[in-house]
Amino acid sequence: MTFETFFSIVFFPVAIYLMANVLYLCGNAVAGWFGDSDDVPAQQKPSLYRKIVVLIPAYKEDKVILDSVAANLNQQYPADRFDLLVIADSFKPETLQTLRTQPVRVLEVSFEQSTVQKSINAALASLGENEYDIVVISDADNHMAPDFLHRVNLAFDAGWRAVQGHRVAKNTNTSVAIFDAMNEEVSNHIYRMGQRALGLSAQLIGSGMAFEPEAMKRGMSQLKTMGGYDKELEISLLSEGIHIGYLEDAYIYDEKVQNLEVFERQRTRWIAAQVHFVKTYFSLGMRELFRGNYHAANAVLKFLIIPRTLLLALLFTSCLLGIVTGFKPLWSWTGWMLGVLVFAMVISIPGYLWKKLSIQDLATFPKLVFRMIRSLLKLKTAGKSFLHTPHGETKPDATGQ
Repeated sequence: MTFETFFSIVFFPVAIYLMANVLYLCGNAVAGWFGDSDDVPAQQKPSLYRKIVVLIPAYKEDKVILDSVAANLNQQYPADRFDLLVIADSFKPETLQTLRTQPVRVLEVSFEQSTVQKSINAALASLGENEYDIVVISDADNHMAPDFLHRVNLAFDAGWRAVQGHRVAKNTNTSVAIFDAMNEEVSNHIYRMGQRALGLSAQLIGSGMAFEPEAMKRGMSQLKTMGGYDKELEISLLSEGIHIGYLEDAYIYDEKVQNLEVFERQRTRWIAAQVHFVKTYFSLGMRELFRGNYHAANAVLKFLIIPRTLLLALLFTSCLLGIVTGFKPLWSWTGWMLGVLVFAMVISIPGYLWKKLSIQDLATFPKLVFRMIRSLLKLKTAGKSFLHTPHGETKPDATGQ
């Protein structure tokens, strides 16, 4: 058997898998331009103002929590119809003292091993029965747009029981932050707008989410892994027949990663969560597929997709290797897949972010790819411990748009 024959046998199934990755991403990217989000016109008057609680899980977030509380209290929603509940894990005494002077609820928690899901479950357990009609999740650094809760309430008026808002960059003050902001918007376009255009549920993203309280409690009580609670909550809701809408006009501003070290730590956590999720829920996804629940099956299958930066690096390296060795099947297959993937990503990034990109920023991209690859070596550790992403490294600039 020649090397070419052996390589072809090995390469063919890998090529099919990579092609499935690329076509899935591109199909959703194109669909995202032709679908509609689930927003209700903001000028529409709701049938009632539901009581909303905004849960803010915060682990050692003394630097950002006070600014976030001040920003999130500024809602165009009746003040007596919403509460902010800060779940304070490992806060400084002076921060807690200041928080208690604000018109917010504060729940102190302490765990031997802290995780976001533990904090959220503790907060849900502290709520009275039927005390609230909607539960919103916001990160400690997130700032909700003034009309965010109003738009969420309108969506529930329209019959939704779970929705994902439009999370965008609060800062683009470094090269890493710009690429992180781009990645966020690519995900919004592909996994939220694109999915909804194809009739599927939007993907949850960890914050800017809103749920019917009892449905959320049931979902959160079934968690099985250390990280990625939003992925598990999503599959739980979809298995129950609760679909997830996407509110593109309901903005929530998120602080983007500003340096390479934090970027690597965050991506390590994300990839580890993805791997554990697939291992835990693949069989459930297959069962839901045979039952005709395409929403739940898709929620599992899409996590078989290689992270886009790694996929881009893999295809580029394979194409280059094929050119150098003169092995045509390798460079011809990976070459067109690379082109399709780049096309999908380019059409998913909004114009305002392209305008922020400079030559200096482009020089940072290979470093991000290297950090993504290196994060693969740390997955075992990430699966056993909580890797916290710090915020407030520098003062963010204005909103990303």
